[in-house]
Amino acid sequence: MAVRKAMAGAPRPGGDEEAALLFERAHYRHDPRWLLPVPPRLCLACALELLPEPSVSLVRKKHVLSCFRDALMRHASVVMQLVAQDQRVCIHFICMLFGLLCNVEDGSVTDLCIEVLIQLTTQLKLEQTVHCLLDECHKELCNMPSMRGSLSTLTLLGKLVDAIPAVADKLVMEHGNLMEHLLRGLVYPNEGVQASVCYLYGKLYSSPMAAEMLSGHFREKLCPLFLSTLAGAQTKELQINCLGLLRQLLKYDLFVSMIMNKSVLAESTESIDGPPGETSLPLVLKKLLLSRDETLQVASAHCITAVLVHSPAKHAPAFIHADIPEFLFEHLSSSSEVLILSSYNCLILLAEEPLFFSKCHTVYGIESVVRSLQGSLRMNNTELHKQGLLLFAEILTRQPEEIKLFTSSTMCGDANHVLQEAVSSPVLEVAAEAVKATSAFLRKDHQSAPPVQYRELRALLEAMLSRCADFSQTPLNRRPLGHASSRDLEKAILRRGKFLLSALEAFRNACRLAVEFQSEPSAQENPFTAPSAKKEDTLEDFSEFLLSACDSLCIPLVMRHSEEATHPALMEVFLSILHSLFVIVPHMKEKFSKKLAASSFIQLTLELKARFCSGMSHSALNQVCSSFLYYMCINLLSAPEKIGPLSQEELSAMSELLQHGLPQISSRGPESLAFLSDRQYVEGAARQRQYCILLLFYLAYIHEDRFVSEAELFVAVQSFLLSLQDQGEQPPLVVFRASIYLLAVCQDKDSALDEAVVSAIRKFLEGIADLHLVYTHHPLLLRFFLLYPELMSRFGHRVLELWFSWEESSYEELDDAPSAGQPTLPASLAALFHILRSSPSILLILLDLIYSSPVDTARKVLIVLRTFLRRNEDVQVGGLIRGHFLLILQHLLVERGASPSGDSGNLPLLLSLLSLVQLRNESEQELDSMAMKLLHQVSKLCGKCNPIDADILQPSFNFLYWSLHQTTPASQKRAAAVLLSSTALIKLLEKMLALTWAEAGSPGTALLCSAWLLTASFSAQQHNGSLQVHQTLSVELDQVLKALSFPKKKAALLSAAILRFLRTALQQSFSSILVALVPSGTQPPPAPEDTVLAPLGTSQVLSLVIGLQNLLVQKDPLLSHACVGCLEALLDYLHARSPDVALHVASQPWNRFLLFTLLDAGENSFLRPEILRLMTLFVRFRSSSVLSHDEVGHVLQGAALADLSALSNTTLQALRDFFLQVQSMGLLADHSTAETLQASLEDLFPRASLAQPPLQDMLCLGGVAVSLSHIRD
Repeated sequence: MAVRKAMAGAPRPGGDEEAALLFERAHYRHDPRWLLPVPPRLCLACALELLPEPSVSLVRKKHVLSCFRDALMRHASVVMQLVAQDQRVCIHFICMLFGLLCNVEDGSVTDLCIEVLIQLTTQLKLEQTVHCLLDECHKELCNMPSMRGSLSTLTLLGKLVDAIPAVADKLVMEHGNLMEHLLRGLVYPNEGVQASVCYLYGKLYSSPMAAEMLSGHFREKLCPLFLSTLAGAQTKELQINCLGLLRQLLKYDLFVSMIMNKSVLAESTESIDGPPGETSLPLVLKKLLLSRDETLQVASAHCITAVLVHSPAKHAPAFIHADIPEFLFEHLSSSSEVLILSSYNCLILLAEEPLFFSKCHTVYGIESVVRSLQGSLRMNNTELHKQGLLLFAEILTRQPEEIKLFTSSTMCGDANHVLQEAVSSPVLEVAAEAVKATSAFLRKDHQSAPPVQYRELRALLEAMLSRCADFSQTPLNRRPLGHASSRDLEKAILRRGKFLLSALEAFRNACRLAVEFQSEPSAQENPFTAPSAKKEDTLEDFSEFLLSACDSLCIPLVMRHSEEATHPALMEVFLSILHSLFVIVPHMKEKFSKKLAASSFIQLTLELKARFCSGMSHSALNQVCSSFLYYMCINLLSAPEKIGPLSQEELSAMSELLQHGLPQISSRGPESLAFLSDRQYVEGAARQRQYCILLLFYLAYIHEDRFVSEAELFVAVQSFLLSLQDQGEQPPLVVFRASIYLLAVCQDKDSALDEAVVSAIRKFLEGIADLHLVYTHHPLLLRFFLLYPELMSRFGHRVLELWFSWEESSYEELDDAPSAGQPTLPASLAALFHILRSSPSILLILLDLIYSSPVDTARKVLIVLRTFLRRNEDVQVGGLIRGHFLLILQHLLVERGASPSGDSGNLPLLLSLLSLVQLRNESEQELDSMAMKLLHQVSKLCGKCNPIDADILQPSFNFLYWSLHQTTPASQKRAAAVLLSSTALIKLLEKMLALTWAEAGSPGTALLCSAWLLTASFSAQQHNGSLQVHQTLSVELDQVLKALSFPKKKAALLSAAILRFLRTALQQSFSSILVALVPSGTQPPPAPEDTVLAPLGTSQVLSLVIGLQNLLVQKDPLLSHACVGCLEALLDYLHARSPDVALHVASQPWNRFLLFTLLDAGENSFLRPEILRLMTLFVRFRSSSVLSHDEVGHVLQGAALADLSALSNTTLQALRDFFLQVQSMGLLADHSTAETLQASLEDLFPRASLAQPPLQDMLCLGGVAVSLSHIRD
């Protein structure tokens, strides 16, 4: 009391406020323990006396309640400790508060009472308080004559059940008759009471136990009342509470069935124009959808979704008949993400009902879906993106083909752009849904609105594959952190696999679309393109894009993923894509098949079959693998690169074989090899499987996919062939071709076939009409046939013929290649050369091929032989080739008789080879009897030709010329005698020489060169050896001189050949009994001064000299040598008959001009053999006006100062002759220089002859055989 008095007597701030919380009349009696120790300083005892006191104002009571509520919220533990001191006081306080709640009409006070009661009940957690409160509520509702004042009680019950869910079960079990009062409140014409009842019902039905106990109540009484209440609700509070109760009810399948059955009954009642009956839930929800309140729209969509979740097939028709999809589609244009998402979810479930499509709701709403997706993809709401794309995918997938979804190409294009944007989303879940929608979008009926937008489809597929590639390149966390990390890695790989599978399914649908459009003329190209315009955006372009995309993206993606995991479903889709591409791009199927085979796809497919398709497992994958292998094998066999084309019968047989055998193969490589090696009796079906396995190995190996051991395969194929022989079977040609090829490529260098296998192979081959039927072009196969004598003797010729006919290169770049810097041989040719070196007798077969094969093939063989002979000079095969060639030539002459030139075939090629072999011979080699026979036969052949038969005559003349100049003098004499005995050859040469100056009908310049050189050689040999002449030949001297005075353009070699002929005639003083130089036509009598020069005249001599000067000015080395040699012979001839004329010719002023023209080629230009020989000639004939004594001295001085060691033997010889000639003429003025030069020459000349390799004397210039020594010396 002292404290109370002190407090009362001591005024303080806020004292009036605390006083209002105390009941002054009674507070002094209260124990201090009922006073709150924290502000607000409220006394619980005072509150118990103050609140029920009628004399206390309602405002004060409200203030006390508000403060107590605040204390409960701020200091719950302190207040609860105070209240719980005495349970009786606690229950009394609750009863007092409930009484206040029931007796006060002020809404704010009742709300405070309810709030305090709920807080006290929940904080105390005492069963007695809950039972007390429930009993009070029950009594109040039972004693209430009308539901007018029940709002506060109902509200309290609803919030109590919401706060303590377990109260729902107690309320239903212990106060079950209370439900009747709730029904009364539901029909009471006050929407506030109805809203409270619905709220309480919603909380009761949220408990599964209470809901089960109230199921009968709902079925018998509540259901119709609730539906009518929902239908008639006007206030938002009632509408929201009704929808809340409905959401709770729709969680249970039983209540859904009850409500929907009532709805169906109501709709049927309305349809027969009877009196209004039951209320239809779809119509009520449709009404709420039409409201402008977004909350009600969302709640209505949620309720529809809640119904459909239980059974779309059962309940969707009611909503569809109510046209609810139409309004849901309209809501997709809303700006509310929640409403759009709710509409998406609802439409996804409605799309499971076919009626949704047959009533054309999708045709009506597809534009709204596309526009909604366009807008939603700009929002940052992943769930919205996913559900929108899921709805789009469902519509695209389930839309009936007969009802076109996109009515215009514009709308289809908009959908395409949406999908392009969606598949590029950085969120994987969104991109995955977009890929599924893309897969459904790629359907013929969705794309058939003309024109088909192939360019847009291509962009969509590119975006999809690009996203797939980006995802596959995301690095995986492979750190070994235990089982959890391993599971995460497996999940990541699985996620990648699923995404890739969806992308491949979409790509497969694109391929299927291309196949289907192939039969649609209107889909081939844009029908609105002008006829003259360039055709773009066509099916053909799209098809080629599919092939390119598969090659550059799909295949690498799948191969990269298969390194981490292999999924049968994914591989099934992948292989079906590859299969369809054979149909989509038929003109590329062979090339595509070859690329697949070279990329180990035969091995990949067989491994898939072995891993997943054993027994009856994964039958679909087995079928796809077998079908893919079948078409790839047929494509490879239909357009082979290394074998001849198969006949239609062979293809049909292989097709049937592969169709039946491939599905039965599901073994790995070693198992297949063991099966192939089985030597026991093999029955028909097993044999067919062996054939299939062998073909697969063959096609894989031929495309460098060697996925089984070569040594084991080599043994297996041998066993297979012996098994066939044992059972007396003849394999199909394709199978036997595969067997031989595999044996050839798998045979090790050190291993060899058993004789039994070789014998079996020969027996099989002898039963085949032609070797080309089983030939495969490969170097190892050629080696295989040539390695075994038993096979080479019988089939060597044909296999080499096939080899060269299949060689793509003509080898022209190897022909006539210089010995230095030889080009690298192709691998196939290097292999052949290796075989030829080990077995030179094969050259005879090649020689036969040159004679008997088609010209193109023979040309290849000739070049190969030429190249081999050039690069393998150590291989002595000349005698072998010449002997065989002699037989061929004899046979030819007998066969063709008098006209071998007619249809000469490959004879020129043989003769060309013979010339090459002759060129390889060492010089100064005796001619044996075979060589003499060849000379005889070749000369005989030439005699039967016409001058125009250059293809035969040119190599023949080359051979004859080289034979004469590449042997010893004794052999030369014998050879010349043989050749001179051929009168036909001499007559031919006479005709050809006469054609040199003919205006028409002249043979080629090269052939004329050979004819002049050969004639000069014959004349020289006959004159030197006094050989018998059987036929002379006449040459018009005037024409010879004219040809030298007026030479043909670009015919230096021809001029050199004629000069060689004229030089020979001059050296013989025109006394040859073989060659008669006759005048042209009727000539006037020679002048007296010309008699001594006969048959030349002075004018002819001068004309010839001028011609020689002109030819020398051309500075052609070979021609210069020929001119100087001819000039030497001319001056010798003139000097023998008229020394004065010879001196006059040698001293012509033009000779000096000529000499200085030749010397105008740079420093030490005089150190050239032809110039040295020319100066020697002028010195010899004392032509000081041409070359003075001082100039001779300068030449010698220059020679003494020059580096003579760098000069060739020919130049040194010419310099030595010049020095000796000067010395003999006494023109050495400077004796010291002369001695120095002489010492150098005497020291250097012998050593140079030994040190320097001799220059090649025999050359082929422009196809003409030339001996440099014959022209020069």
